[in-house]
Amino acid sequence: MSRYARQMILPEVGSAGQTRLSAARVLVVGAGGLASPVLPLLAGAGVGHITILDRDQIALSNLHRQTLFAESDCKRAKAKVAAERCRALNGDITVVAENKALTSENVLNFVRSSDIVLDCADSYAASYILSDTCLLQGKPLISASVMGLTGYLGGFCAGAPSLRAVFPDAPDSGASCATAGVLGPVVGVIGALQAQMALGVILGLDPSPLGQLVQFDARTLRNSTFRFDGAPEPAHHFRFLSASQLTEDDVIIELRTRDEAPEPLHSRARRDIVESLKTEPNKGKRLALCCSSGLRAWRAAEQIQSDWSGEIVLVAASTT
Repeated sequence: MSRYARQMILPEVGSAGQTRLSAARVLVVGAGGLASPVLPLLAGAGVGHITILDRDQIALSNLHRQTLFAESDCKRAKAKVAAERCRALNGDITVVAENKALTSENVLNFVRSSDIVLDCADSYAASYILSDTCLLQGKPLISASVMGLTGYLGGFCAGAPSLRAVFPDAPDSGASCATAGVLGPVVGVIGALQAQMALGVILGLDPSPLGQLVQFDARTLRNSTFRFDGAPEPAHHFRFLSASQLTEDDVIIELRTRDEAPEPLHSRARRDIVESLKTEPNKGKRLALCCSSGLRAWRAAEQIQSDWSGEIVLVAASTT
């Protein structure tokens, strides 16, 4: 009996759908908590080519939600171990491990060679870099985020509005799983739904997961969903760049203190406060605001944009 017999019974799958799954090329950015259910579910379903992009190593403090890994895996590369687990689950598929960070420099090549992108990264910058690129390339993006006891996921781009259309402003909080905490089952629920959305897009299910957002509250065990097909794209947004993409003509500001970052993100960066930029004589130049996650830079950009005539870009240490 075929290993896919139980799903091929479904009229939504059949032999034609299984062929589509086998031909699909999926990019999974982040190999942590969300990817722990996403990857084995995609591999088990027979998705033919999976690329896993993550530069981090496995840590003991993450194993409560990163259930794809074991204690013996600690200090090994997440992407490599995750790929091993997927190959062990299904030897008929191709799984590629990329032990590197997503950046605004490499994102285009990764997205262009994929049919669908899953954002499993715990990074504001990565999510918006992926959304901007998927929107331009016409590629579907399934993006998810979990914090504490709540989470959301949505299907963006490829004919649906982008992440920026739904979340155009800087996030309210700069907290992450490392600072705010998270329960493993919440991540597992959102990750499983993320895999379901991805399979739905590949199989062409109707209604399409693209243009739909799902929110889940683990405290009350309730979820809500709504469609955002008509959400307009913002007229203006701040691009994320890598430090290596900055030039000598840019005005570069490091927003982190020396205690936070003894070395700035760029050798030409100044450690100025935002208020000082209001008297900057080079307001026609591109302004690059640098911080750790990109959130502080985003808020600073919103504060200074009415006084700055040139373009303002954001640089996050987490994506360089």
